[in-house]
Amino acid sequence: MEAAFRSLKSDDLKIRPIYHYTEDRVRAHLFLCMLAYYVKWHMTEAWRPLLFADTEREHRAQADPVAPATRSDAALEKVATKTLDDGTPAHSFRTLLNELSTIVRNTCRRRHHEAEEPTFELDTKPNAKQRAALDRINDIRL
Repeated sequence: MEAAFRSLKSDDLKIRPIYHYTEDRVRAHLFLCMLAYYVKWHMTEAWRPLLFADTEREHRAQADPVAPATRSDAALEKVATKTLDDGTPAHSFRTLLNELSTIVRNTCRRRHHEAEEPTFELDTKPNAKQRAALDRINDIRL
């Protein structure tokens, strides 16, 4: 629960104080915050191999919930070298989102066009890291 609260208050979700004056609005705001955290948690789990995170399930399963958190040797190696096993850069959740934000869709039209003149859309092609992240998101099953 501490990790969820820290994530809500940090740069991950950027939730700022909002003052509500009715019980229904407070409940709705809390519901939306927890929903955002739930989505972020699923994304983090899917992206573990691309992030500075433990991917060794047995290390995570054996972790004592009361003891201070420790990282596996593989996760420590990622942090030390700042790279993944394939030599590409490792990311934090925020930096991976920043990299994904460079994928854009442009609506193209002629200059000084008529209103009814057709347009077309042109999407940037994701690089290998972006493609891997998007594929992992598509594999999420609830």
